[in-house]
Amino acid sequence: MQLRLLKDKILAKLMLVLTLASVSVILVIGIGLYYKSVPILHRLSWGELITSSVWKPLKGLFGFYPFIMGTLWVTGIAIIIALPLSLLTALYITEYASVNIKRLLAPFVNLLSGIPPVIFGVWGVLFIIPLIQNHIAPHFVEFSTGYSVLAGGIVLAVMIFPLIVSIISEVLRTIPQELKDASLSLGATQWETIKKVVLRKALPGIVAATVLAVSRAFGETIAVLMVCGNNAAVPHSVFDPGYPLPALIANNYGEMLSIPLYDSALMFAALLLFIIILLFNIISRVILTRLERKLAS
Repeated sequence: MQLRLLKDKILAKLMLVLTLASVSVILVIGIGLYYKSVPILHRLSWGELITSSVWKPLKGLFGFYPFIMGTLWVTGIAIIIALPLSLLTALYITEYASVNIKRLLAPFVNLLSGIPPVIFGVWGVLFIIPLIQNHIAPHFVEFSTGYSVLAGGIVLAVMIFPLIVSIISEVLRTIPQELKDASLSLGATQWETIKKVVLRKALPGIVAATVLAVSRAFGETIAVLMVCGNNAAVPHSVFDPGYPLPALIANNYGEMLSIPLYDSALMFAALLLFIIILLFNIISRVILTRLERKLAS
């Protein structure tokens, strides 16, 4: 008996150490990025780097505001498009679809998550860009090349769609059938039951799915890089080109490092992206905790 208890304690301590080691990777990444960003931080302040819109590396001017806004534009458009579609798809699969349709739809949703990002990028160049340039943009602006934050948002929405659908579907399946049956027995329709019972109960899970999708969307690179236009200017409409932070790093790292401070600037871009994702997850966790408390009361 003593040996079994000793093994149990050792395993518990070992799992704690491994958990702390896994979590400490975040701290190590943050410290490493900050250390690599020190040269440019000695030259320019945080405020100058974040708020300036001037990007002229040859003159030592590194303004990251256009890249931050490009990241936020693309990610915001992607979530606005993907979340309603994903939620309705997950509701249909779990609440309305027959067994045969579920068996048919599930592989297609999983297939989307397995397609390489570069394929989405090629699809965006061949189909989304001409669609925006020739059919959508002419109704709103005088001219657009199609390479825009809207194109990046659409491609990114398709990429995160299967992730959100999968998570929300799993959340919806955990809702007790008894709650649905009780609502239906009181005379509520199926849609009323979904709206008043299912969605209310699943709201924390939906928020969590959205957080994971946004975190992934922030870091997507290749597909977004291929369709956004990569212009270092602040987008003022969805038809303007953008230049997200991941695209900046992927486009230039390894090629422009002979320019003074350029490698440090790219590391600072990575640090900014790291901080944005970290802050978003912390804020989302606070909101999710308050939401769970409110629904439990």
